[in-house]
Amino acid sequence: MPLSHAESRQLLHLRDIAIRGYLRADGLVDIEAHMKDTKTYSFGNHDRGRINAGEALHGMGLRLTIDDKLTVVRAEAAMDDTPHAICPGVAPNFAALAGLTIGKGFLKGAMERVGGTAGCTHLRELLQQVATTAIQTMFSIRVHKSAREGGTTEDRWDIPSALLNSCHAYNEQGPLVAKVRARAEERRREAEAAAE
Repeated sequence: MPLSHAESRQLLHLRDIAIRGYLRADGLVDIEAHMKDTKTYSFGNHDRGRINAGEALHGMGLRLTIDDKLTVVRAEAAMDDTPHAICPGVAPNFAALAGLTIGKGFLKGAMERVGGTAGCTHLRELLQQVATTAIQTMFSIRVHKSAREGGTTEDRWDIPSALLNSCHAYNEQGPLVAKVRARAEERRREAEAAAE
């Protein structure tokens, strides 16, 4: 169902975010996020002089390299376009995300390392979406592996415990979780029967 009809309005601000998950040749995974803010009008800026309509106010990137356990092996940030000359000085601080594991407590741990004046609001805002993209990318890797082994996604899909009760669909008492658990139990019984 689409959003309701919008009233007459004027576009002023655009924030474009692109996040991609890549399987690397060495088996690690890169999750790369790019964020760009632009305005539809030109305005003055004390560090840059003037920022023209369509010119990036914020142009930033974040890359987390993770292993198959969702542990951050390497992290880096780039701040190509910022409203203040001082902003890019915090980009190297994002390397401190290395060692964190994406899952419960990831955002809290990230805030301890790059929160407040040690980081950048806009790059920190990307971390939740980067984490979600990492989980989706790992799911894609498992799907491809299952297909290579002759199985189907539905046969082997399970709901990670970290997702239980995280939203309406993954309600631990709901129909989707019950269906997945029933399939898992059926697979377990089939495996036991085949082993006899």
